[in-house]
Amino acid sequence: MDKKYSYKTFILEIIGITLALIFLVPFYFVFINSVKDFADILIDAAAWPKKFLFANYAKVWEVINFPKSFMNSLIITVFSNIGLVVISSMAAWKMVRTPGKFSKFLFILFVSAMVIPFQTVMIPLMKMGGTLGIMNSLPGIIIMYFGFGVPLSLFLYHGFMKAIPLEIEESAKIDGCSQFGVFWRIVFPLLKPITVTVVILNTLWIWNDYLLPLLVLQDASLKTIPLATSSFFAQYTKQWDMGLAALVLGIAPVIVFFLFLQKHIIKGIAAGSIK
Repeated sequence: MDKKYSYKTFILEIIGITLALIFLVPFYFVFINSVKDFADILIDAAAWPKKFLFANYAKVWEVINFPKSFMNSLIITVFSNIGLVVISSMAAWKMVRTPGKFSKFLFILFVSAMVIPFQTVMIPLMKMGGTLGIMNSLPGIIIMYFGFGVPLSLFLYHGFMKAIPLEIEESAKIDGCSQFGVFWRIVFPLLKPITVTVVILNTLWIWNDYLLPLLVLQDASLKTIPLATSSFFAQYTKQWDMGLAALVLGIAPVIVFFLFLQKHIIKGIAAGSIK
């Protein structure tokens, strides 16, 4: 029998809608001010635009060379995700399937890295990057994202991997499948829910990251979208009309990506939290 619509349910819905509207307020301010001129923003940032100036987007497109910045962000995000998925899934599989003190120690070591603030390793990282010659390059920053992204990705894969029956892999080995084939043909396809979760979380982080690209990428031709957008917010001059239009262009692709795959986040994390 279906539960009746109660007063308590109504109150919870009102609270949920209110919280949703509160979280949407910043998006409202960003968008409406991105289509105003600078003077209207200063007069009343909350007011509805008298005229929608979509020319702001055209100016931003040319000023920061948006296609180039977009491509840099896309290359870094895509290849970082590919590396994180491959490294983390294989490492988690090996740790789960070879239980022991050493595997447990490695897992704890990787997970412990999640609590280390980036600021504590920032200077040593830059020195090491300069020594290895990977500074000011897209491959260099992608390698650094491997190091910072593996702990969380491995943690998620490790929990999800425990739910995969070992008998499936044993049956594949009996049929003559190699260890490499067992993982890529049998295990990895079963990791789809948690893989989507890992990709979404890492994409949101890498796409919006500002500090690491600021430290590593010095050439203007290598700037990502957050770095290019920051050029509108200097110490003494803030071009709010251009800067907010750039923000909308920068966050639009990742919002679309997130909305398209959001249903997999809770499914993947919930599945990875149980054995």
